[in-house]
Amino acid sequence: MKKKVLLMGKSGSGKTSMRSIIFANYIARDTRRLGATIDVEHSHVRFLGNLVLNLWDCGGQEAFMENYFASQRDNIFRNVEVLIYVFDVESREMEKDMHYYQSCLEAILQNSPDARIFCLVHKMDLIAEEQREEIFREREEDLKRLSKPLECTCFRTSIWDETLYKAWSSIVYKLIPNVKALESSLKQFAAIVDADEVLLFERATFLVVSHCQRRPHRDAHRFEKVSNIIKQFKLSCSKLAAQFQSMEVRNSVFAAFIDGFTSNTYVMVEMSDPKIPSEATLINIRNARKHFEKLEKVSSSAPSQYQ
Repeated sequence: MKKKVLLMGKSGSGKTSMRSIIFANYIARDTRRLGATIDVEHSHVRFLGNLVLNLWDCGGQEAFMENYFASQRDNIFRNVEVLIYVFDVESREMEKDMHYYQSCLEAILQNSPDARIFCLVHKMDLIAEEQREEIFREREEDLKRLSKPLECTCFRTSIWDETLYKAWSSIVYKLIPNVKALESSLKQFAAIVDADEVLLFERATFLVVSHCQRRPHRDAHRFEKVSNIIKQFKLSCSKLAAQFQSMEVRNSVFAAFIDGFTSNTYVMVEMSDPKIPSEATLINIRNARKHFEKLEKVSSSAPSQYQ
């Protein structure tokens, strides 16, 4: 099952950097060596087995942008499931950025009216921390107004923190078929093992694809932080010719287990009772694998609602 995702925005806005971090295992500092995208770069990203993201990274130079809306209009904007438009928060040509964004929306409305629209206000690390929320809210308000009659969802992002994972996890979550059945099974599993929380990560990207929370947690950004930390650790292992399989973190107030789950996922089980033996939790994870493998096969073979 293929789903077409358009990644658009002005040249230098950070599109290719974020794509490389999420899907090609780059770390933030290594993205500096990436060159500008020429015309359209196509990549097929296998995600959760049979779900394939057909990612179109569209170069943002002015000549290319004009060409997308003229001679390539039907080819670019036909059969789009998701449009991700990236704005550089410090752009000095915001009026031109908004003009191109509106041109994209017009083309989407004509060719793919059911597409989901996401706007990423990017490079937020360049803004003073105390001003970030206010500036983002102002941009979000403008973008939602400009997007009508279509609806857009906005995220503030930076390649230097967990906000990038939060945005992309939310976007990919919308593309997963039968996600409610997956969440229902995760809820049952969490109850059986008496976990405070269970997270399901996609194996390659370590994006959170589903979770079940049974007790409150004060850190609203914990999913993205865990994604970021574990992915960097996993990359460090591979550089040492070692393979990351599992991890256990334990102190006086909690225990957390991260383990390979299905062929396409990792699972994290977090408990506030650190006295629970590791072996008991690991056995429960092993026993649940077969059910989730079966559920994943059914989910990934389901037809897209847009096809």
